Amino acid sequence: MVSLRYCKCTKVWIPDPDEVWRSAEIIKDYKEGDKSLHLKLEDESIYECPVDPQGKELPLLRNPDILVGENDLTALSYLHEPAVLHNLKVRFLESNHIYTYCGIVLVAINPYEHLPIYEDDVIYAYSGQNVGDMDPHIFAVAEEAYKQMARDEKNQSIIVSGESGAGKTVSAKYVMRFLATVGGSPSETNIEAKVLASSPIMEAFGNAKTTRNDNSSRFGKYIQIGFDKRYRIIGANMRTYLLEKSRVVFQSEDERNYRIFYQLCASMNLPEFKDLGLTCAEDFFYTSQGGDTSISGVDDADDFEKTRHAFTLLGVKESHQMTIFRIIAAILHLGNLEIHVESSKDTCTILNEDEHLNNFCSLLGVDYSQMQHWLCHLKLVTTFETYVKNMSWQQVVNTRDALAKHIYSQLFKWIVQHINKALHTSVKQHSFIGVLDIYGFETFEVNSFEQFCINYANEKLQQQFNLHVFKLEQEEYMKEGIPWTLIDFYDNQPCIDLIEAKLGILDLLDEECKVPKGTDQNWVQKLYNQHTRSQHFQKPRTSNTSFIILHFADKVKYESEGFLEKNRDTVYEEQINILKASKYQMVASLFQDENNAAPSTSIRKGTAKLSIRSTRPAIKSANKEHKKTVGHQFRNSLHLLMETLNTTTPHYVRCIKPNDEKLSFKFDPKRVVQQLRACGVLETIRISAAGFPSRWSYHNFLNRYRVLMKKRDLSKKDKKQICLTLVEELIKDPDKFQVGHTKIFFRSGQVAYLEKVRAAKLRAATIMIQKTVRGWLQRVKYKRLRQAAIVIQRYTRGFLARRLAEHLRRTRAAIIFQKQYRMLRIFRAFQGIRSATITIQAFARGMFVRRIYHKILVEHKATILQKYARGWLARTHFHRIRSATIVLQCYYRCMKARQELKALKIEARSAQHLKKLNIGMENKVVQLQRKIDEQNKEYKLLNEQLSALTSAHSSEVEKLKKELVQYKQSHQGDDSQLLSFQEELEHLRLELEKAHGERKVVEDTYMKEKDLLRKRISDLEEENALLKQEKSTYLYQYEDGFTQSMIEENGQMKKELEEERSRYQNLVKEYSRLEHSYDNLQDEMILMKQTAGHRRSPSNQSSLESDSNYPSASTSEIGDTEDVIQQMEEIGVEKAAMDMTVFLKLQKRVRELEQERKKLQTEIEKTEQVSKTSQRQELESENKKLKNELNELRKAIADGATQNSSSSDVQDRYNLLLNQLKSANEELEVRKEEVLILRTQIMKAAQQKGTEKNTESIPTDASWPNSDKHIGQEDAIEAYQGMCKTNRKTEDWGYLNEDGELGLAYQGLKQVARLLEAQLQDQRREHEEEVEALKKQVDAMKEEMEKQQQAVLQTTLQLSPKVQVEFGIQQEITRLTNENLDLKEMLENLESNEMKLKKQLKFYVKKVKESQSPILAEGWQHESKMQAVVQRKEKDFQGMLEYFKEDEPLLIQNLIIDLKPQAVSATVPCLPAYILCMCIRHADYISDDQKVHSLLTSSINGIKKVLKKHNNDFEMTSFWLANTCRLLHCLKQYSGDEGFMTQNTPKQNEHCLKNFDLTEYRQVLSHLSIQIYQQLIKVAEGILQPMIASAMLENESIQGLSSVKSMGYRNRSSSMADGDSSYSLDAVIRQLNMFHSIMCDQGLDPEIVQQIFRQLFYMISAITLNNLLLRKDVCSWSTGMQLRFNINQLEEWLHGKNLQQSGAAQTLEPLIQAAQLLQLKKKTSEDAEAICSLCTSLTTQQIVKILNLYTPMHEFEERVTVAFIRNIQTHLQERKDPPQLLLDFKHMFPVLFPFNPSSITMDSIHLPASLNLEFLRKV
Repeated sequence: MVSLRYCKCTKVWIPDPDEVWRSAEIIKDYKEGDKSLHLKLEDESIYECPVDPQGKELPLLRNPDILVGENDLTALSYLHEPAVLHNLKVRFLESNHIYTYCGIVLVAINPYEHLPIYEDDVIYAYSGQNVGDMDPHIFAVAEEAYKQMARDEKNQSIIVSGESGAGKTVSAKYVMRFLATVGGSPSETNIEAKVLASSPIMEAFGNAKTTRNDNSSRFGKYIQIGFDKRYRIIGANMRTYLLEKSRVVFQSEDERNYRIFYQLCASMNLPEFKDLGLTCAEDFFYTSQGGDTSISGVDDADDFEKTRHAFTLLGVKESHQMTIFRIIAAILHLGNLEIHVESSKDTCTILNEDEHLNNFCSLLGVDYSQMQHWLCHLKLVTTFETYVKNMSWQQVVNTRDALAKHIYSQLFKWIVQHINKALHTSVKQHSFIGVLDIYGFETFEVNSFEQFCINYANEKLQQQFNLHVFKLEQEEYMKEGIPWTLIDFYDNQPCIDLIEAKLGILDLLDEECKVPKGTDQNWVQKLYNQHTRSQHFQKPRTSNTSFIILHFADKVKYESEGFLEKNRDTVYEEQINILKASKYQMVASLFQDENNAAPSTSIRKGTAKLSIRSTRPAIKSANKEHKKTVGHQFRNSLHLLMETLNTTTPHYVRCIKPNDEKLSFKFDPKRVVQQLRACGVLETIRISAAGFPSRWSYHNFLNRYRVLMKKRDLSKKDKKQICLTLVEELIKDPDKFQVGHTKIFFRSGQVAYLEKVRAAKLRAATIMIQKTVRGWLQRVKYKRLRQAAIVIQRYTRGFLARRLAEHLRRTRAAIIFQKQYRMLRIFRAFQGIRSATITIQAFARGMFVRRIYHKILVEHKATILQKYARGWLARTHFHRIRSATIVLQCYYRCMKARQELKALKIEARSAQHLKKLNIGMENKVVQLQRKIDEQNKEYKLLNEQLSALTSAHSSEVEKLKKELVQYKQSHQGDDSQLLSFQEELEHLRLELEKAHGERKVVEDTYMKEKDLLRKRISDLEEENALLKQEKSTYLYQYEDGFTQSMIEENGQMKKELEEERSRYQNLVKEYSRLEHSYDNLQDEMILMKQTAGHRRSPSNQSSLESDSNYPSASTSEIGDTEDVIQQMEEIGVEKAAMDMTVFLKLQKRVRELEQERKKLQTEIEKTEQVSKTSQRQELESENKKLKNELNELRKAIADGATQNSSSSDVQDRYNLLLNQLKSANEELEVRKEEVLILRTQIMKAAQQKGTEKNTESIPTDASWPNSDKHIGQEDAIEAYQGMCKTNRKTEDWGYLNEDGELGLAYQGLKQVARLLEAQLQDQRREHEEEVEALKKQVDAMKEEMEKQQQAVLQTTLQLSPKVQVEFGIQQEITRLTNENLDLKEMLENLESNEMKLKKQLKFYVKKVKESQSPILAEGWQHESKMQAVVQRKEKDFQGMLEYFKEDEPLLIQNLIIDLKPQAVSATVPCLPAYILCMCIRHADYISDDQKVHSLLTSSINGIKKVLKKHNNDFEMTSFWLANTCRLLHCLKQYSGDEGFMTQNTPKQNEHCLKNFDLTEYRQVLSHLSIQIYQQLIKVAEGILQPMIASAMLENESIQGLSSVKSMGYRNRSSSMADGDSSYSLDAVIRQLNMFHSIMCDQGLDPEIVQQIFRQLFYMISAITLNNLLLRKDVCSWSTGMQLRFNINQLEEWLHGKNLQQSGAAQTLEPLIQAAQLLQLKKKTSEDAEAICSLCTSLTTQQIVKILNLYTPMHEFEERVTVAFIRNIQTHLQERKDPPQLLLDFKHMFPVLFPFNPSSITMDSIHLPASLNLEFLRKV
């Protein structure tokens, strides 16, 4: 058997001093008894390895290449140290995988650079997955702990350990981040953020730079994260272990103090820190001992802001934060104290003006003088005396450092306590997950007390780890029914006993600390005496002050110096008492719990001391030690930790440091092996290798090794028996394997042997296939050559024949060319002679013709001159005759006019004519008489003035005569001046002529320039034409580029629109999430109230009240504030608090409306008062004027009567006037009544028009109160015009009116006329608008009809004749049905109008009864009685449903809350939406805004309630998404907006809403639709998500492509939940079919269905690709083939469901390219270029990740080389891809709800009886 394993070409491992282990290949078969093994190293050198002749010390065998790079080290066939080291190296350097499983341990290698594998999408990818299904990751361990806690209901622990710089702290942070993400707190306390916020605080106060790590944790911590029953985080608690206090006062070279000191110094310039007295870190002793105070890449100021933010998040007050920073600054100042040594070296002092001590005391609020004194003096208290002793310089320094360490330690404890307080919760904890971040095994050149405690803790943890691994192995064997044999493993209990047992190291250390003069040397001697015989303890040969302990990991030498001092942790009580007296409360509280906090120190005798006798009674010792030493406290806390861990299920993370230089991806084998041995990984391997490490399920084993089985064995049905037969045939030793219930177990190396046999079988089969294929290829090649020879011969013979034929054709062609040439030469000579002859003839004939033409032209011109002369003579004669005729006509007409004038004068003198003229002129005579009198008076005045003026004029004339004489005398001297004026005039005339000449010159130049410009314009036009041509060519050239740029811009705009819509819908999603969280809180509050005994509010008030999340769409006025407050009190405090914002808005709106109403009312009153006062004043003034004129008229008549009493004419006039006066008075009384009645009606009409804006306008028929007749509008206008005419004829009647009644009547009639005219114009305008609207509707109907006809033609042409006939019949039936429905709707509209007019008629009759006379009322009653007698038939259904207000809760309950989708499956799709819309139509019809508001609000709340109750029911969610969208479409379709009415039928247009605009509610329904859509996607994703990875990547769709490999521990049953969770692609397709059928049956819009499947296919693509990127076991060629087949099946499903246009296929593009990438060749640079050009939808990181993960499943496959991956990265470096590795499978595309009107009319919908809606009444 050994010779078979160590044969030629087998690879082995040999030790190497540099690389630890080195690979070699056997070049000669080994035979038992050989003394050496012939090997060939990797550098081709030959090496002979000496071996034991008995074969006991042969080199370790190397695993096959197919097993290299395994995710789990326990899956390796050969389990030993070189195999583990090589596997880790290959994964780390070649694949850049930092995580590897080793059984239950996760090995994490620090890469020393940030990797993009910790984003939120990676967390979601690992959440819910089994730990063996994905690649190793810290998130997988956290998910396993979380899942086991939920499944087993047992507490869990995650133990993170490793050396300093290995990445423990970062790993623990990622664990807490994962748990905080997947177990987010249900309340708003944000506890998970607080848990994460504790990390920066603990790093600031507990982490420091060391030589091995820039951010090393100098303390251990155990964080318990608590969960409730729903496994949500409710709180946390932190425990810390062994803070390295010595780092506060001392740092080695290249190290730093704790980070908080440097952060505070970096932020010293902040204004709040000016009082701290800080400078840079180099100026302080405690921060500058290590040299460089900065770290490259670390911003201390920025980290300080993060620390402060974390403090704030954890609820630490600002005052406490400032006190913490003051304490930190005080410690820095304490380190800078200047200690002066006096003349005697044993005495030291501190100066009084020491600046740093002053800052220290002021910052801590303590007394300066006391602190100065007790820093340099020591008080010793005995029984009778108290001594105060001076201290030496070294003692003072030690005292100062001890005080600084103690202050920092107390501050650190206070911070931990407050973090725990912030993370504490009052809710009962159901379970917890503990995260232990503790130091790993440490060994340095000088090891002290800290290393001793750390290694002691690791011994305890290693013991617990060994026991747990052993236990798990035992459980696995017992579960599978395999005989259990005891496995020997290393037990480190003796080493632990050496440390912690009675009289152990810690016990002796505590005993020595109690001795007054105990020293480190005495303690070491006691150790030598007590433990020399122990196998784990040794004494060094060259030292008496150190000792050696043999730990499980390594041998460690400890120096005893400082052990006692560090164990005591000395500090003096006098200094503590000073700090207790601090004026700052927080500083004093840090030390209040310290009772006798200062242990005594050993004081040597012989020093100078001052003796003081006590005058007080004896007191207790001031320097009493602590009751517990540091070692004792650490041992107790460690025991408590182990007890906690033993009660939990542990999970282990071992952090490995790959090199000491902190270089990224550098692997040092020596350092790694050292840490693997120290952290227990190799012990796990050893325990696994001692048993059966390789384990296969029967199914996987059969798929892998079926090529080794015989055909008769494969025909058996029992897989277990088939596998057993094969194994027994291949492995003869029965001890090398065991058969379990579900798996088959192999010992180490057996799987490698099986792989070797399998590879040999495949190699033989491959050779056979190659032989056959090569023979076939050679035969095909021979046939191809023979066929080629025949073809060549055929073409050669054809070529020769064609060449002969070509020669013959050329010869014949030459003869023809000669013949044609000769003919052409002769023909050209003939043509020359002929053309010359023709030219001579043409010139001769032209000359003769021109002569004849000139003669005819001269004769023609003479004829024209004669024509114009004769015409002028004829016109002259005609004008002369016409003028003579006109003169005769004028004379004749004058004669006739004179005759007619003479006749008129004779007629005018007759008496009868005078009588006609004098009728009605008596009044004017009186006026004329008065005017004559006045004119006489004026004439007298004018005569007097004229006489005065004549006298003045005569004097003026005399004066002017004198001036004229003088003027004549002076005029003679002006002749000379006149001459000068004439000369100047001549000069101006010359200049004018000159200007005319210049103007002509300018005009000539203008004409020339104009000609030039015209010429230039023509040239420019030519150039413009050329430019246009060039432009057209340019446009043709660049049209494609421009269109391409426009397409890109449109794509960018669409992308931006999609992003904006996505952000909007994310806000809606966030809003819905907050709403759900609010509902959950409200439910919890109700439950709490019930448990506490509080009374509940009525259910009808909590479920059907107005939802505060949406604005009110009501148009009614809001009630009083007190009523609203009372209603809020009835609803409850929670609801009132929620609705407070809406209540305040409504209250503000009420106030604004009230103010606006008052303002309008005051304006109306003012206008009425102004109009009344102005009218009253006008009427009064006019009345006074009429009275005055009437009195004057009476007086004049009376005077005339007395003067001419005998005159009969005057008496007749007087009687006539009296009669006219009586008739005018009667008419005035009638007009007064009409005016008063008309004014009352006008005021009522105006008020009604102002208050009822939405009611019907005033009817056109007007009622006149003083007449029983029904007067139309036109008749009223004619009456008004006739009245105006009579008023114009009887203008003088105004003089007869004494009280102004005529003016009042005139004003009333004027208002009536204006009112009637306005009504007429309104009716005319409405009529024109209706006509235009009808025309538009007719045009729209014509266009729609044409579109439908085209669509019908297109569809019918594609159908068969039979189907066309059926389709035509259906179309005709639908057309006739629609026409019938339209006629019914028209009839209903007419009847509704009739009812409306009747209601108006009754209303006006009632008004008339109230305001008019009884006679008029009786007439109206008679008319109404006559109308009421008419009876109508029952109306048809108008598509409206009426219900009472109290039935609304029942409507919501039956129609929404209790409704099941199956109940309406056989009816019209979306029936509830139609019913709600019909109810809304009726509420709009009766103009009840409160009813509309209440119904819509209750419906929305009911839908939300149903969706919350059925939040995981796809059918219910899809049902209400369809109904919500349909309700939204109906509100748009029947809104009355023209944009939504283009596809409506006339009947649907008649069903539009009349009174209300529900735009706001449409927005609310749109938001609700988005929320339901998101919930539907969430439900569908929840159903599909568990299937995707198994169906797409694991299921064997194509038989024979299995790529199963051996399972490690992580795939065993003990690590996974029971049950088979595998799915096939058929299951996914069946689920998709179910989704599609449900949505289609429920009437969901096709556009929304397409968007849903686009989202689901994106999720399938994203989850599959993410699993591919996170799973090494599926990145193979066979998986790529399976994946491509599965994608093709999904594409065919899309095609079968007509979803090609949905964009779902495009979402699969990254997955298609990933499958192609797995199948492409990956060797040459051409392959790299092909991959880069093909994988455009994959990012660079994704391509590189897949190539790194690519794993050969067979021996003949090759791995992807590192050089090829580098080549790919070089080609892709120009890409600007996002840094994200995984696809966000939770990304949701923005959803669009396109308007989709329904062709169903409301009156055609019937209510099924199963809905229990009998209370709804059809209208």
